[in-house]
Amino acid sequence: MVRKIRKIYPCRPLKKTVDYLPLKTPVAHNSFINRATPLPLRSTPSCHYYISCVSHCTQWWLPIRRTLCVFPCTPSSRPPSQPCRSSSNAAVSDTELCVCPLLVVSQEITLTEGSRVFESWKSPPPPVYMQYFFFNITNLAEVEGGAMAVLSQVGPYTYREYRPKANVTVAEDGMKVSAYCPKTFVFLREKSVGDPADDVVNTINIPAWAVMNKAKGFFKASAASIWLRGMGVGLYTTRTVAELLWGYEDPMLVSLATTNPEVEGVFGLMYKKNGSLGGEFVYHTGKQNFMDYGRVHTWSGQSQLTFWNSNQSNSINGTDGSAFHPLLSRDERLYVFTSDLCRSIFMEFEKDVTVKGIPAYRFTPPRAVLASKEENPANEGFCVTPKECLGSGVLNVSPCRKGAPVVASFPHFYLGDPKYANGVTGLNPVKELHQTFLDLNPTTGIPVRASKKAQVNIHIGRVQYFPATKNLNDTIFPVMFINETVEIDDASAERLKRLLLIETVVSNFPLLIVGLGAILLVVFIILLFRIQQHVNKSRSGFLEQHFVTCDQFSPQSTAKDDSPYTAVGQKEKEDPQNGTDMNLSPLTSEQ
Repeated sequence: MVRKIRKIYPCRPLKKTVDYLPLKTPVAHNSFINRATPLPLRSTPSCHYYISCVSHCTQWWLPIRRTLCVFPCTPSSRPPSQPCRSSSNAAVSDTELCVCPLLVVSQEITLTEGSRVFESWKSPPPPVYMQYFFFNITNLAEVEGGAMAVLSQVGPYTYREYRPKANVTVAEDGMKVSAYCPKTFVFLREKSVGDPADDVVNTINIPAWAVMNKAKGFFKASAASIWLRGMGVGLYTTRTVAELLWGYEDPMLVSLATTNPEVEGVFGLMYKKNGSLGGEFVYHTGKQNFMDYGRVHTWSGQSQLTFWNSNQSNSINGTDGSAFHPLLSRDERLYVFTSDLCRSIFMEFEKDVTVKGIPAYRFTPPRAVLASKEENPANEGFCVTPKECLGSGVLNVSPCRKGAPVVASFPHFYLGDPKYANGVTGLNPVKELHQTFLDLNPTTGIPVRASKKAQVNIHIGRVQYFPATKNLNDTIFPVMFINETVEIDDASAERLKRLLLIETVVSNFPLLIVGLGAILLVVFIILLFRIQQHVNKSRSGFLEQHFVTCDQFSPQSTAKDDSPYTAVGQKEKEDPQNGTDMNLSPLTSEQ
């Protein structure tokens, strides 16, 4: 039995429980305080009543847009951990009905075998491209003497990225699914500016700065300084693009590896990231609640990180960026966990866009994501120490990079404090070129276009007991940035457009029926009017053929024709039995 609620409750950002629904009586504050879980409306001894602000619901098999429907509570449809005794499909009383979330979507948008999205989630069909841009120091000799670096951007070096899921395992009766996310990169010469094996770049010597950052105290720092100078290791290096990306054997690291097994003799920004499995992800399938579709449960066996200084900063929130729940709203905040940054970030709605004829919402990370603790107090947990808390637009990721002074930001310090871009010459942050964004179809939650941009920097400056750094100013020095892009392919776009067309037609089916009924009513009225006109016209013609008017038989006319009628006499005309309206009388043979 399905009953529809006539009053429509619009979806709004959740600020407090009472504001979520326009209720006349307050609702008790409890754990169900998000859009993904219904709020209790009222309860009876036999059943709890719930209301859920959703964009769609179903009435039998027919999706109805912007309407809330009442469903009988069943074990599969009622909200989790909330009792409701009615489980029969037969007609039940009003006290046994509950307002439950959308059921049809929850059956289709799940990471389970047989669902419409599972295969494409395991092996995404749209091509993904990874572009690398490097910053080349054009005045290396002056920089070594303490001058400001003049940088020129070199790139892109484009790779086709293949990212099928590996070791996919469904667990907990379809509630969770685990998988590894290996990435394989294949170089595309036609989309690149040159050959990474031949093109060279002058940049920061990252291994040397990592050693200096590790050597704390007078004795360790002095010994490390003498050792580096004896090996001829400088603060800067010249390497090919391929070496910087995929690794090269560094003599200093090789020497350290002989005494410290934890040290690798090879360094590269993407070393061991081409084809390696990485950490295992465990995702929510969305079977229990479609709003949890694709949400990360654990990463590398952890449900909470240990790199940062607060529980909020260490929380793993959102998806991995490849999947989002359906029925998106412009008001909601989307969370994405990125293992490269070792943290979760959030994105907010910016504008409506269209990609290959498909409507989409564009979500982008606001400035608050990488803002300073003064600008966004919630980011205080990302400060390594109170003295190492950086300004807006940058994030010190050294805790998850084995202590190396690596700092993450958006390209060209976009959305960052101007002092970072002004610390070197050659940077120009532009929104259209350096903004990260996600274009998501709001009905299905499918990404139709995306661009993830991130920049790798090294925090340099004067290091105590290292004389080679005495002329350096404190600078966040850019090394390179990436641009990872994907756009839905033509075949997938056509399938999605057909799906959206069917959804639009079916969801507006009641309106089509009403419109068709209105049209038929108008046609019926027009036909009725024309029939009436035809009847009136026929009746008028009949009267003209069989009857004559009074003025046709005036006394003057009777003298000219041989009519069988003649005027009646005065006496008969005034006869009350005949009436005063009678002015014609048949002339009989008897008269």
